[in-house]
Amino acid sequence: VRCTSIIAKWKDTDKPYAARYVGSMVSDVHRTILYGGIYLYPADAKSKHGKLRVLYEGFPMAFIMEQAGGSASCGMFKGKIQRLLDIVPETIHEKCPVVIGCNRDVDAVLEEYKIQGLC
Repeated sequence: VRCTSIIAKWKDTDKPYAARYVGSMVSDVHRTILYGGIYLYPADAKSKHGKLRVLYEGFPMAFIMEQAGGSASCGMFKGKIQRLLDIVPETIHEKCPVVIGCNRDVDAVLEEYKIQGLC
């Protein structure tokens, strides 16, 4: 998904978003819970099913984010947009894309999928 319109919108505000990336999902999601925003690890041409494992990366962080009042989605995965915790893994190491953060920002990313005709 090309999210240039979202990125432009998020940068053109009184409090523009800035990219932060520690490289550890736990610390990046923790920062997102504390300060707001969004954690994105979408699928790409090289990793069409994403890189994060559903059972021991996606599910735990999605559960924590939802308990904190946020949202967790896998974006477009297996032909549909769905809540990350609704995935039914077929293998123990199955991977998926991840979109985790405050409801407003996750909804904006999912809306971008619709605008681009990807769902």
